[in-house]
Amino acid sequence: MKSYINKRTFFVPFVMMLALALASCNDADFLEEKPMDFLAPGNAYSTLAGVKQGITGLHWTLREDWYFGEEQQDVMSIYKALGADIAFHGEDPNSTRFLCNYVNYLIPTSEYVREYWRRPYRVVQRANTLLVALEALDEAQWSTPAQKQEYIAEARFMRAWAYRLLVSFFGDVPVVTDVIDEAKTDFVRNPASVAYALMEEDLSFAVQNLPDPGREEEPGRVTKGAALHLLTEVYLMQKKYNEAVQTSTRVINDFGYGLMTERFGSTVEVFGSGDVYLDLFAFGNQNLGENREAIWVIQFEPPSVIGGSNARGVRAFAPAYFRMGNTPDGFPAFRGEFVNGAYTGYSDTLGRGVSWIRPTNLMVYEVWRDNWDNDIRNAPHNIKRDFYYDNPASAYDKQKIDFSLYPASAGRDAIRDTCQYIYPYFMKHADPMHILSDAATSGGGTLYTDQYAMRLAETYLLRAEAYIQLGDRARAAEDINMVRTRAKAKPVAPEQVDIDYLLDERARELYGETCRFYVLRRTGKLVERVRKYNNNPLNPGLNIQDHHVLWPIPQMQIDLNINADFPQNPGYNQ
Repeated sequence: MKSYINKRTFFVPFVMMLALALASCNDADFLEEKPMDFLAPGNAYSTLAGVKQGITGLHWTLREDWYFGEEQQDVMSIYKALGADIAFHGEDPNSTRFLCNYVNYLIPTSEYVREYWRRPYRVVQRANTLLVALEALDEAQWSTPAQKQEYIAEARFMRAWAYRLLVSFFGDVPVVTDVIDEAKTDFVRNPASVAYALMEEDLSFAVQNLPDPGREEEPGRVTKGAALHLLTEVYLMQKKYNEAVQTSTRVINDFGYGLMTERFGSTVEVFGSGDVYLDLFAFGNQNLGENREAIWVIQFEPPSVIGGSNARGVRAFAPAYFRMGNTPDGFPAFRGEFVNGAYTGYSDTLGRGVSWIRPTNLMVYEVWRDNWDNDIRNAPHNIKRDFYYDNPASAYDKQKIDFSLYPASAGRDAIRDTCQYIYPYFMKHADPMHILSDAATSGGGTLYTDQYAMRLAETYLLRAEAYIQLGDRARAAEDINMVRTRAKAKPVAPEQVDIDYLLDERARELYGETCRFYVLRRTGKLVERVRKYNNNPLNPGLNIQDHHVLWPIPQMQIDLNINADFPQNPGYNQ
């Protein structure tokens, strides 16, 4: 059974701005820290029930950070796909908020940039706090000695997850392993190698002490397989390709995982057909025992469940079809569902999208050209490319939407028509015919389907990446073809395999599931591929510059660190 805490625990900020306000006060008693209203080992984690909530809180934090839980739509959109080679912001391609222009977005004083620093360090602080408490908890409270080590391993896994993000986005960063419970203004940027060493240490401990897959206490808890998968990525970031082959091979061979090749679970086939790829993303199929592909699944529940949340995936990835206005003969283009005595204008098949994440031409056309009709991932039930007028009052009812049918006098905006209103919709991010809340807006963009943080198809592609870097294209092709065979795509020959081919295959298989920036940075392809493939119509290539590989350190961090030098990343000093 899933369980969550429905509480935002207070935390000690990475740099305590309050300390500056109190600098002139001389009352020693007043200045003494009393951890009653923020998270500290002694006031929250003194019992086994408390540390269980601490583990749950780490999962909650990660879920909120990566799946639209805190309403910072640009941050989560960028984590999922936006601003790289495979997606741009469709609602407003010239927005200053959604990485439509690297120069305008990556500003050290921006509150948006600050979020990419604050969020992972929040995870670090909470993990460090929990680790102190776990070590101190009386041995008699543990069910078994192994349980204590499992909980420590899970907290260390989360810390490694956070540092992976920090090093990828910022390079050299402060490596903090202690609880910060007072003002500190002398942080230093440790070399990335120090962070990598900590990640390796944390994840090696996790591999030794986390439970085997299937033995975790609850769905969504991490296991040895997840730790090895993450360790593989950490090795790839450091160009330790032989080690990456070893750890990914353990994931593939040692735990009973397997790619799903036959239909399974319960899937609503709204377009009259389906396949195993559609099944992977159908509501309720992620935690099934028969799903051998899932390595780590983020858990979601509707608002009726305490601690429930939603992934907002429909809102992010779906087109805003309901905004497109009228048919060519002047009737509302979408009548929608009949709810509470009126038609809503929304389809419960499509949901309510806002076009935060609009796929590029690379994503919707170019990567499919050689396998357009046979690759099941491009099937009409997996990528909806055709949309139809839905209003019996119109002569165009049930006809395919075609903007060339409108007279010039209609004054349509071509960018909105094709970037915001109608574009190919990847149904893996939908939840068709399964509306759990707000029927009047067909769910309001909510998505309660559990989400893959890791699945085996990616592990194969991680190992293929390592083999490519080692010059072993034959083995790389074998791993890529494991994924392509499941998709009914033509196998790739070893001589065709290179890093660009791998990146295209990752796009086909994993669109919107993983952080695209990680793989583009570690392969040295970020700037090249954004310039080449991001076809934002108002900002082609998104004005990316060479120094944008690393993001700016938030200026607030630099300004508050008054007792030690804290240099800015190159290219951002004005």
